[in-house]
Amino acid sequence: MIGVIDCGCGNPGSIQNMLRKLGHRSVLVKSESDFDGCSAIVLPGVGAYDNVCQKVQSSGLVNRLEHLVLEEKIPFLGICVGMQMLFNESEEGTLSGFGWIPGRVKRFEHALMKEQNLKVPHMGWNIVTPKNANVILNFNEYEELRFYFVHSYHADCPDEYVIGECLYGYKFPCAVQKENIFGAQFHPEKSHKFGMMLFKNFLEYANASN
Repeated sequence: MIGVIDCGCGNPGSIQNMLRKLGHRSVLVKSESDFDGCSAIVLPGVGAYDNVCQKVQSSGLVNRLEHLVLEEKIPFLGICVGMQMLFNESEEGTLSGFGWIPGRVKRFEHALMKEQNLKVPHMGWNIVTPKNANVILNFNEYEELRFYFVHSYHADCPDEYVIGECLYGYKFPCAVQKENIFGAQFHPEKSHKFGMMLFKNFLEYANASN
């Protein structure tokens, strides 16, 4: 069973639809008991950073979530702001993230974007380049990996945790991993065959981990 956290700040239905197409059962996690029996956990997040943090932190799920992810090592995937919450803080808000991966979240550099006539938010399809050995971006059958992005802020973290980069004005980390914890700045649930493959890889990793 895959737990998809539903705090009213993401699009869990789209993720459940993709998981269903892959033949996996999922449950919307709205209370601690919904985590029971979950072999992997997904946290989607859409909107302003502080709003997402506030909803997650007030959900009553965080203590159980941290136990499952940090102690029981249940595979975890954070998407968009769900990935940004993996770090310590964000320039977009004042609330703290989980702090599970060292780093912070910063806004796209305005001067560089203006110089290259690039708009913020970064919106639409873009190429993701895998970096460092990793499981979820192992797409041997495709020369280019393309995912759908909508964001104005991006991660700034040590290179050892970066498993995917994107070029928009400059290279920035768009996928990260620390042990059983994964993050994707892009939206795999909106990225058709590429998103399907990412979820497939993540679920195969989760199955092998249990």
